[in-house]
Amino acid sequence: MNLEVVYQDQHLIAVNKPSGLLSVPGRGPENQDCVIARAQSAYPDSRIIHRLDMATSGLLLIAHNLEALRAFSKLFEKRLISKRYVAVVHGMPDRAEGDITEPLICDWPNRPKQKVCWETGKSASTHYRITEMDRDKNRSRVELTPHTGRSHQLRVHMLTMGHPILGDEFYGHEESQSAAERLLLHATQLCFEHPFSGEQIHLTCECDF
Repeated sequence: MNLEVVYQDQHLIAVNKPSGLLSVPGRGPENQDCVIARAQSAYPDSRIIHRLDMATSGLLLIAHNLEALRAFSKLFEKRLISKRYVAVVHGMPDRAEGDITEPLICDWPNRPKQKVCWETGKSASTHYRITEMDRDKNRSRVELTPHTGRSHQLRVHMLTMGHPILGDEFYGHEESQSAAERLLLHATQLCFEHPFSGEQIHLTCECDF
């Protein structure tokens, strides 16, 4: 598949998606290379269970078949899969940890960007915890735990704090964008009860930044 496999059983494959690779095909022939296309080259019945932004790296789940897709999709729908991300952000937040709850909605004139909207936005919740601060480089390493799964949720929520993720071309400013060659956001952990075996699955994939 030309993908790093983190976990595999008869129902599921977990891969480490590299930054810059689409989860599913995009428009045009130049955007057909993606995680699910690579998976289907080896396992034709594979189905993507969830997605990561093209710029985000880390754990991505693929079902081996339609039955597995339905079972794992229900876990996501019921929020029974615990997700954790690592990011490096511009600046140093005042509080070591906390919750961000600004509601989000698509910024239609500027798609695919999202924005905060208290009138019509959908509820969104992210817990953050600062794990390291670098005063010389004016940046912080942050552990992010989303309790909802809105598009670009982590990127917008960090922006609302005034600390955009480094390398974010959509939501960063000139200094934060130029501080990294890629978006420094990585899906590092997924935990859930396997819907077929009942086993507690704890998947970890360390980032390379």
